[in-house]
Formats: sequence, C-alpha cells, structure tokens
Amino acid sequence: DLGIYEHVCNIAHAVIAEIYSRGTVIPGHTTLDDITWAYWQRCSDLGLPMSFKPSFRLIRSSAATTKFGSGDTVIRPGDFIHCDVGFQYLRFHSDHQQIAYVPRPGETAAPDGFNHLLMEAGRLQNLFMSAFETGISGDEFLTKILESAHSLQIPGAKVYSHSVGLFLHEPGPLIGLPWEQKANPGRGDVRVIPNSCFTMELSVTGSIPEWGGEDVRLPLEEDVVWDGTVCRPLDGRQTAFHLI
Repeated sequence: DLGIYEHVCNIAHAVIAEIYSRGTVIPGHTTLDDITWAYWQRCSDLGLPMSFKPSFRLIRSSAATTKFGSGDTVIRPGDFIHCDVGFQYLRFHSDHQQIAYVPRPGETAAPDGFNHLLMEAGRLQNLFMSAFETGISGDEFLTKILESAHSLQIPGAKVYSHSVGLFLHEPGPLIGLPWEQKANPGRGDVRVIPNSCFTMELSVTGSIPEWGGEDVRLPLEEDVVWDGTVCRPLDGRQTAFHLI
C-alpha cells in the first residue's frame, strides 16, 4: 500500500530532523557516536528495527581537520553532518541520506558554496526522476542520466540507485554503483516496471569557495515511486540543510 509507505518515509524524515536538532546535538560536546546511538535509541523507543547499521559522518574543511585532528568526532560549529539511515515499519524499509549544518556564531545559514552545491544535487534529482520509463534497463537509465548531467554541467554527478520496499535491496534494476558508473552486467540489465519504488541515491562534487576552493562531495538519498507515468518522492526531499 503506497499510502503506508508514504507514512513510513514521513516518520523516517521526522526522526532524522529530531536527531539534527539542539535537542540532540550540543555543538562542541556531542560526538558522532552520541548521535548514532541517539538515532538507534529513538527508533528502538518507537519499535522500529534497523534496516542496517545507522551511519553518521562529518563533512569538515581541511583547515578544521588540521586544527582538531583527523580522529576528532566532536560535532563543532562549521561542520556538516551526513547520515545514511533506515528502519523497518509495517514491513517497509526506509533508506535516507540527509545533511545538516552547524552554524558558526553569527551565521543563520550554510555557506553559499554549499547551498549552490545542494541546488546542483537537486538538479541531478530532477534528472533522475524525469529519466524513468517502463522497459529501460538499469544501465540504460544510468547512461541517460549521466549524459544529461554532463550536458547541463552538473559537477561530479554520480548515481547509484537500487529498488527498495519490502526488501532493502529488492530484486530489480541496479542503476549504477559508487565505484561503477558505466555498466553493471546482470543487475544492470534488469528493466524498470511500473509501480516500483527506488532509492534516489546520488551525489555531486564541487569546489567550495569558503573552504579555499576545496572539492566536496555531497551525497543525498530519498525514497521515490515510479507509477508508470511519473516518478516522485514518497515524502518530499531535502531542499535546504538542517540547521543545528
């Protein structure tokens, strides 16, 4: 039932938003392990078993990494946090990646370079959703998206999508892998059918002026449905950074 799956993804987004808040994170004190366990505990409190081990990581400038050390996991002002999380509810699996920013004193938004990169990721998501057609193979789908992304100069576009639903990685077409962006014989030959759900899992990579021109990879993941006519997110998608 698609309405149930939409409800599952709505809860998934709500739990992520709860973790990406001052109710969970105290900048300069809270660690990545703290929020990993907070996510796990919140899902446990709600009776939601994990689809996979939750993952949280920092996206941090080289200058900050040098200052605090490569092994530092304390969440600090100026850091971005990337999650890859999912749970099971009413037999359905959620699978999402979203990003938060911890503003520095005086900031009310993420740096413009990151907001631009998020916009580019949104353009890639638009290409992903518009590329769907019944009967297309996973490899054909991948080629179609990447050719369009290249023509539109979307920086560092990568797509690595899989079907999702009653299984975390359902039998169905594989649309790229992080390490393989040309062809995936076997799963990449499987063809798209109507009334299927997928992870819109992808990333862009671009330079950030505020970080001295450093290249930063920005990954996102949302669950979407293809009904044979239109592809759409099951519960919206991230269009702005969570601010902590």
